[in-house]
Amino acid sequence: MPEEDLVELKFRLYDGSDIGPFRYSPASTVAMLKERIVAEWPKDKKIAPKGANDIKLINSGKILETNKTVGQCRALFDDLPKSVITMHVVVQPSATKANTEKKVDEPLRKNFCSCSVL
Repeated sequence: MPEEDLVELKFRLYDGSDIGPFRYSPASTVAMLKERIVAEWPKDKKIAPKGANDIKLINSGKILETNKTVGQCRALFDDLPKSVITMHVVVQPSATKANTEKKVDEPLRKNFCSCSVL
């Protein structure tokens, strides 16, 4: 594959630090990008994804779909000069974990909210 066809991406984390930049072919999927992010995630971060499903990638205000390829997302990149493209990484725990935490917190909220204001 010609070098000019590769897309150079870096991934901005919640604290402003970056993972990358790395070069990807247009055939690379967003799922592959997420797997790379999980593998390269800094060990010293308090918030860390457990797997690729815990990550959302955002570019130009749009959440990238996991089943799309970098080539299919290229429309988002076409207006940019040939340089490193920064994507934002959002870590969201899976729905199962979020539901478990919600159930644990509910009794506390009920007790807290049961007081009346005079």
